[in-house]
Amino acid sequence: MDALDRKILTELQLDGRLTITELAARVKLSVSPCHRRLRDLEREGAIRGYRAIVDPAAVGLDFEALVFATLRWEDPDTVTTFEQAVTTIPNVIQAQRLFGEPDYLLRVATADMAAFQQLYDQQLARLPGVQRLNSTLVMKSIFDSRPLPE
Repeated sequence: MDALDRKILTELQLDGRLTITELAARVKLSVSPCHRRLRDLEREGAIRGYRAIVDPAAVGLDFEALVFATLRWEDPDTVTTFEQAVTTIPNVIQAQRLFGEPDYLLRVATADMAAFQQLYDQQLARLPGVQRLNSTLVMKSIFDSRPLPE
Protein backbone atom coordinates (compact mmCIF):
# COMPACT_ATOMS: atom_id res chain seq x y z
CA MET A 1 0.00 0.00 0.00
CA ASP A 2 1.47 3.31 -1.04
CA ALA A 3 0.67 6.95 -0.31
CA LEU A 4 -1.85 7.13 -3.14
CA ASP A 5 -3.77 4.14 -1.79
CA ARG A 6 -3.81 5.77 1.63
CA LYS A 7 -5.14 8.99 0.11
CA ILE A 8 -7.94 7.04 -1.60
CA LEU A 9 -8.83 5.42 1.74
CA THR A 10 -8.83 8.79 3.51
CA GLU A 11 -11.13 10.38 0.95
CA LEU A 12 -13.55 7.44 1.07
CA GLN A 13 -13.64 7.53 4.87
CA LEU A 14 -14.60 11.19 4.69
CA ASP A 15 -17.23 10.61 2.00
CA GLY A 16 -18.08 7.05 1.01
CA ARG A 17 -20.55 8.25 -1.62
CA LEU A 18 -17.96 9.80 -3.90
CA THR A 19 -18.25 8.79 -7.52
CA ILE A 20 -15.13 7.30 -9.06
CA THR A 21 -14.73 10.54 -11.05
CA GLU A 22 -14.87 12.68 -7.90
CA LEU A 23 -12.49 10.34 -6.07
CA ALA A 24 -10.01 10.40 -8.95
CA ALA A 25 -10.06 14.20 -9.00
CA ARG A 26 -9.48 14.43 -5.25
CA VAL A 27 -6.47 12.12 -5.35
CA LYS A 28 -5.19 13.67 -8.60
CA LEU A 29 -5.38 10.51 -10.68
CA SER A 30 -7.20 9.63 -13.89
CA VAL A 31 -10.38 7.59 -13.58
CA SER A 32 -9.14 4.21 -14.85
CA PRO A 33 -6.09 3.88 -12.57
CA CYS A 34 -8.13 5.18 -9.64
CA HIS A 35 -10.83 2.59 -10.32
CA ARG A 36 -8.22 -0.20 -10.53
CA ARG A 37 -6.69 0.87 -7.22
CA LEU A 38 -10.12 1.05 -5.60
CA ARG A 39 -11.03 -2.47 -6.76
CA ASP A 40 -7.64 -3.77 -5.53
CA LEU A 41 -8.24 -2.17 -2.11
CA GLU A 42 -11.66 -3.82 -1.95
CA ARG A 43 -10.35 -7.20 -3.12
CA GLU A 44 -7.44 -7.13 -0.63
CA GLY A 45 -9.80 -6.32 2.24
CA ALA A 46 -8.46 -2.84 3.03
CA ILE A 47 -12.00 -1.62 2.31
CA ARG A 48 -14.37 -3.91 4.18
CA GLY A 49 -17.58 -2.29 2.99
CA TYR A 50 -19.64 0.87 2.63
CA ARG A 51 -22.39 2.08 4.94
CA ALA A 52 -24.33 5.09 6.14
CA ILE A 53 -23.48 6.57 9.54
CA VAL A 54 -26.80 7.11 11.27
CA ASP A 55 -27.38 9.63 14.04
CA PRO A 56 -28.54 7.55 17.05
CA ALA A 57 -30.90 10.32 18.23
CA ALA A 58 -32.64 10.32 14.85
CA VAL A 59 -33.72 6.72 15.43
CA GLY A 60 -34.58 7.12 19.11
CA LEU A 61 -31.36 5.75 20.62
CA ASP A 62 -30.37 8.75 22.73
CA PHE A 63 -28.81 6.75 25.59
CA GLU A 64 -25.38 5.13 25.42
CA ALA A 65 -23.45 3.11 27.95
CA LEU A 66 -20.12 1.33 28.02
CA VAL A 67 -20.32 -2.07 29.66
CA PHE A 68 -17.19 -3.86 30.83
CA ALA A 69 -17.56 -7.65 31.08
CA THR A 70 -15.32 -10.00 33.03
CA LEU A 71 -15.78 -13.70 32.28
CA ARG A 72 -15.46 -16.85 34.39
CA TRP A 73 -12.88 -19.04 32.73
CA GLU A 74 -14.56 -22.42 33.10
CA ASP A 75 -13.28 -23.95 29.86
CA PRO A 76 -11.90 -22.91 26.46
CA ASP A 77 -15.40 -22.58 25.01
CA THR A 78 -16.32 -19.74 27.40
CA VAL A 79 -14.96 -17.06 25.05
CA THR A 80 -16.58 -18.52 21.95
CA THR A 81 -19.95 -18.98 23.63
CA PHE A 82 -19.91 -15.44 25.06
CA GLU A 83 -18.90 -13.88 21.73
CA GLN A 84 -21.58 -15.76 19.81
CA ALA A 85 -24.24 -14.74 22.32
CA VAL A 86 -23.27 -11.06 22.39
CA THR A 87 -23.57 -10.83 18.59
CA THR A 88 -27.28 -11.66 18.90
CA ILE A 89 -28.06 -8.50 20.91
CA PRO A 90 -28.80 -5.68 18.42
CA ASN A 91 -28.34 -2.90 21.00
CA VAL A 92 -24.69 -3.90 21.46
CA ILE A 93 -23.33 -1.75 18.66
CA GLN A 94 -19.65 -2.47 19.30
CA ALA A 95 -17.86 -5.27 21.14
CA GLN A 96 -14.14 -5.53 21.73
CA ARG A 97 -12.08 -8.20 23.48
CA LEU A 98 -9.45 -6.63 25.72
CA PHE A 99 -6.12 -7.74 27.18
CA GLY A 100 -6.17 -8.01 30.96
CA GLU A 101 -9.22 -7.23 33.00
CA PRO A 102 -11.99 -6.61 32.12
CA ASP A 103 -12.21 -9.07 29.24
CA TYR A 104 -14.65 -7.15 27.01
CA LEU A 105 -15.86 -3.64 26.29
CA LEU A 106 -19.41 -3.43 24.96
CA ARG A 107 -20.87 -0.22 23.56
CA VAL A 108 -24.63 -0.26 24.06
CA ALA A 109 -27.27 2.10 22.62
CA THR A 110 -30.84 2.26 23.93
CA ALA A 111 -33.72 4.74 24.02
CA ASP A 112 -33.24 5.71 27.66
CA MET A 113 -32.08 4.58 31.11
CA ALA A 114 -35.12 2.36 31.63
CA ALA A 115 -34.49 0.55 28.34
CA PHE A 116 -30.83 0.13 29.28
CA GLN A 117 -31.75 -1.31 32.68
CA GLN A 118 -34.11 -3.79 31.05
CA LEU A 119 -31.46 -4.82 28.50
CA TYR A 120 -28.86 -5.10 31.24
CA ASP A 121 -31.05 -7.24 33.51
CA GLN A 122 -32.64 -9.45 30.86
CA GLN A 123 -29.83 -9.94 28.36
CA LEU A 124 -26.40 -8.63 29.32
CA ALA A 125 -26.32 -10.07 32.85
CA ARG A 126 -27.45 -13.42 31.44
CA LEU A 127 -24.75 -13.73 28.80
CA PRO A 128 -22.95 -17.07 29.15
CA GLY A 129 -19.73 -17.04 31.15
CA VAL A 130 -20.24 -13.59 32.69
CA GLN A 131 -18.72 -13.24 36.13
CA ARG A 132 -19.10 -9.48 36.50
CA LEU A 133 -20.43 -6.49 34.58
CA ASN A 134 -19.49 -2.89 35.24
CA SER A 135 -21.10 0.01 33.37
CA THR A 136 -20.45 3.65 32.82
CA LEU A 137 -22.76 6.10 31.06
CA VAL A 138 -21.68 8.18 28.10
CA MET A 139 -22.19 11.85 28.92
CA LYS A 140 -21.34 13.21 25.49
CA SER A 141 -19.84 11.84 22.29
CA ILE A 142 -17.04 14.11 21.12
CA PHE A 143 -16.50 12.27 17.84
CA ASP A 144 -17.43 8.91 16.41
CA SER A 145 -16.38 6.97 13.33
CA ARG A 146 -13.24 9.06 12.90
CA PRO A 147 -11.24 8.21 9.78
CA LEU A 148 -8.06 6.22 10.34
CA PRO A 149 -4.88 8.31 10.08
CA GLU A 150 -2.87 8.17 6.85
